[in-house]
Amino acid sequence: MKNIKGVKIMLVDDEAHITQFLELGLVNEGFDIRTAADGMTAVNLAVEYQPHVVILDVMMPGMDGWEVCRLLKKTLHNVAIIMLTAKDEVEDRVKGLTTGADDYVVKPFSFEELLARIGARLRNQFPALFGEVSFGPFKLDDRRKEIQYNQAVLELSPTEYELLKYLVINHGIVLSKSKILEQVWGYDFGGEENIVEVYIRSLREKLNDREHRLIRTLRGAGYRVDLP
Repeated sequence: MKNIKGVKIMLVDDEAHITQFLELGLVNEGFDIRTAADGMTAVNLAVEYQPHVVILDVMMPGMDGWEVCRLLKKTLHNVAIIMLTAKDEVEDRVKGLTTGADDYVVKPFSFEELLARIGARLRNQFPALFGEVSFGPFKLDDRRKEIQYNQAVLELSPTEYELLKYLVINHGIVLSKSKILEQVWGYDFGGEENIVEVYIRSLREKLNDREHRLIRTLRGAGYRVDLP
């Protein structure tokens, strides 16, 4: 994975040998690292540090990783959380993901695997760090605020750009209107949810998606981008 300047990673684990091992490896990769040994310290540090990625152990004394995850997702504007645990039960993975975790790694794990997962989360949630990022027929350039589809630059308004970027980055995931409003228009948006339908219709026209095969509508659930 190529070095990316300015990427901040917070390690949260009460086992010092794991934290030290990961810190050494990630610093060597060029990341900026902070560590915390318990949940409350992690929450307080995150507000000051504003990490891009949090590597979060589940089993900690006091506040466990699930509660830390919930608080971080509520507190920080955008953060990728990778849960790190010795548990491999399906129920635990589901609980982690429904609490807001973006990925889940089971101990023991290889450093290379964790590094790959960190890279995947950064590409998905912080594409501006990479310049251009490709997703199937789409190419996003967040620095230029430009999206190409099948190698052609789309003429998009600022809101259309943010909406399509959000849909493409989260391709394969059903996104509700309320979630889209929250992420694209902001928490303080006071308008109607129907505004999402208006913008989706406009994007479909610009993508020549007359049959809604690219941006799918799931009745009562929301929208999902399906990439070929």
